[in-house]
Amino acid sequence: MTDRHVAVGVDGSLVAVRALDWAAEEAVRRGTVLRIVYAVADRDEAGPILASAAARVHERHPGLPVETRTEEGGAVPALARESESAVLTVVGTRGFGGVTGLLAGSVSLRLAAHTYGPLLVVRGDHPCDQGREVLLGLESDADAAAAAHAFQEAERRGARLRVVHSSTHRHTTPELPSLVPATSPGQTRQAQNDRAEQDVPRFSIARLREAYPMVEVDSRTVRNGPAHALLAGSREAGIVVIGIRSGVGRPGPQLGPVAHTLLHHSHCPVALVPAT
Repeated sequence: MTDRHVAVGVDGSLVAVRALDWAAEEAVRRGTVLRIVYAVADRDEAGPILASAAARVHERHPGLPVETRTEEGGAVPALARESESAVLTVVGTRGFGGVTGLLAGSVSLRLAAHTYGPLLVVRGDHPCDQGREVLLGLESDADAAAAAHAFQEAERRGARLRVVHSSTHRHTTPELPSLVPATSPGQTRQAQNDRAEQDVPRFSIARLREAYPMVEVDSRTVRNGPAHALLAGSREAGIVVIGIRSGVGRPGPQLGPVAHTLLHHSHCPVALVPAT
């Protein structure tokens, strides 16, 4: 057994099969063991599901080491425990509403509030291929762990990294217009603020640019609607990465509106990376 592994939750559903396929690809990229976890009330039920999942992985990735593990109880505590040592934990979801089984949407929400490490929620219909860009939602330097994860993903995939930085709109007190266009004090301050906001993502990721010189980076700042910008970008992205600040042990999910929007509607898998 090893502590360096990618963990994936399965339950015999088609949603779980898609998560399994993604998790296997992620394990291959990282050169790690794939650990397949089935949380179930009766251990006797786990055998056929785990055997089928392992056989599928062996057929697609003959050289990938695979472990299987049965956990008694709920999926959320089982996968949260796995996330303590896993380099990545993977779950699947079709969305929220009408989905049953261990990998229903509510599980990804609850797990995101308790995960100790990066959590990949597989949704959308993109195939598990390389080449599509990595999309990073960046709010501040508090998202350093998410930024590092996104750079690593881009390097592993040989893909471009697109950074969407959201800034808080500053209120400018109305003033009489200047006779010379764009030269009033308020307009000058606003222009300075705009330039400063545009610089934030460059300062935030400068160290990572040096550490990953082969990663092509494209960044832009949005004043309003970061969720909308990320959602639109997820149509073409291979994966979208955002930071989460939900505290381990808090009752219920503590996710912001951006995370909720992406978990409900993203067109590609969503990586949620806890702040360190």
